[in-house]
Amino acid sequence: MGDEAAPLVELIGVSKSFGGVHAVRDVDLAIRAGEVHALLGENGAGKSSLMKVLSGELAADHGEIRIDGRPVRLHGPADAQRAGVAMIHQELDLVPALSVAENVFLGREPRTRLGTLDRRRMLADTARLLDRAGVAFDPRRPVEELRTGEQQLVVIVKALSLDARILIMDEPTSALSAREVERLFEVIGELRRSGAGIVYISHRMEEIGRIADRATVLRNGGVVAEFDARSMTAAQASEAMVGRPVHLMFRAAGESAPAQGEELLRVEGLAVRVRRPRPGRREPAGVALSVAKGEIVGLAGLLGAGRTELLETLYGAGPKGAWIGRVLLRGKEIRPRSPRHALKLGIAFVPEDRRISGLALEHSVLANTVLSIMDRIARLGWVPRGREQGVARASTQELGVKLASLRHPVGALSGGNQQKVVLGRSLLTEPALLLLDEPTRGVDVGAKAEIYRLLGEAASRGVGVLLASSEPAELVGVCHRVVVLRGGRSVRELDTAEVSEADLLAAAMGQGSLEDLVAGGAR
Repeated sequence: MGDEAAPLVELIGVSKSFGGVHAVRDVDLAIRAGEVHALLGENGAGKSSLMKVLSGELAADHGEIRIDGRPVRLHGPADAQRAGVAMIHQELDLVPALSVAENVFLGREPRTRLGTLDRRRMLADTARLLDRAGVAFDPRRPVEELRTGEQQLVVIVKALSLDARILIMDEPTSALSAREVERLFEVIGELRRSGAGIVYISHRMEEIGRIADRATVLRNGGVVAEFDARSMTAAQASEAMVGRPVHLMFRAAGESAPAQGEELLRVEGLAVRVRRPRPGRREPAGVALSVAKGEIVGLAGLLGAGRTELLETLYGAGPKGAWIGRVLLRGKEIRPRSPRHALKLGIAFVPEDRRISGLALEHSVLANTVLSIMDRIARLGWVPRGREQGVARASTQELGVKLASLRHPVGALSGGNQQKVVLGRSLLTEPALLLLDEPTRGVDVGAKAEIYRLLGEAASRGVGVLLASSEPAELVGVCHRVVVLRGGRSVRELDTAEVSEADLLAAAMGQGSLEDLVAGGAR
């Protein structure tokens, strides 16, 4: 551990406001060499804004940044990188049409002595970095062909290429599989042994206690608590984050699926044959499952198991291809041709990547909220402004969306509030079947509690829920049953009243016990 009297980096009295809203208030923060320092707080607490000041993306209104004890002025990310600071953003900042290598070295491409692009060196350097991170795909592969989790790994590799002494990680594991998380933790261990200081932002409390040394909690832009991360409990951190005791509001222990619930959805041997398969996708290859009215059924599986593809197929958003098997909704065979068709059938979908697939970021909260029910609230082809605002206001208030105005761009909201807008829009369609893909990814503990409450209320009204999640605690705590996918196929069904999180992970990995799981993770 570095000398406590001489931190690697210090933020002293840093403040930042946006249009009169205080995002960061007089924050003092010190990061030591060889330390992982967790930064905790609800969405909108000021974590990302504070780190954008440190990474040069935002200029502080007040305060000072010191690196190695010397004051520095950062006029942009390039200045920060020269000072040894790099940031891994939660939201992906990649150019989809470019290759992995081109994204990793974008703006810093290696040159030959003649000044031309040294493509061979760029590919070799990228391959070395991918190997260091334990990633096994071709550096020449276009990023648009990669899944969300794989793209997250490219962002991490890009940050590693900067050889930063101060590395900011904003929700780095939110889209990674369990095995990829383990490899990332190994890389973090290498970085801390080399003397780097790491700021680690995460809503996954189990990660904080395992990887971090100290933790600082922000609320309403200011520091409200500091903990030894190794002895901090999730309850302590959660209460500090929201200012009150928080319960994740999982269903009551032992609560079973609705007794003799009427079957809503039945999927029988579903497989999709696509003429030109997209690289990185795993289309359904033999899925069987059912969802009753008022039941929450989970989808488990490792990255690439086919969870997202199954949900997209049921929503009519997957690639066109030949279907094998049947999908029945309320006993009637269906085949959604498009999202619009699925909505008419009574199926709604909350996608994994809210910023790309779920929202029109430049448009208002109002427009994003009512987008899917415009035909319902319109009169003679015209939407009364008062009715539109009334519906949006009621939805955002019910979901507890924190916003200054319905007219503000939805992209200006925190991640948790954006997710509530997407969920609220889906619920406004009054679906019979609600499909959710990683609904609490990158969402703080308070917002998680709200989302779980809303799902419980929807189920109590008879809505069937099919929920894909990479968090075993969420699947076991929220769902009545869990269907495990592997290689595009459903391989097991588990009653969550009878299994543990470890059992779920073992099933996802194709192993039968916790001992097998640990052995498999070591390989």
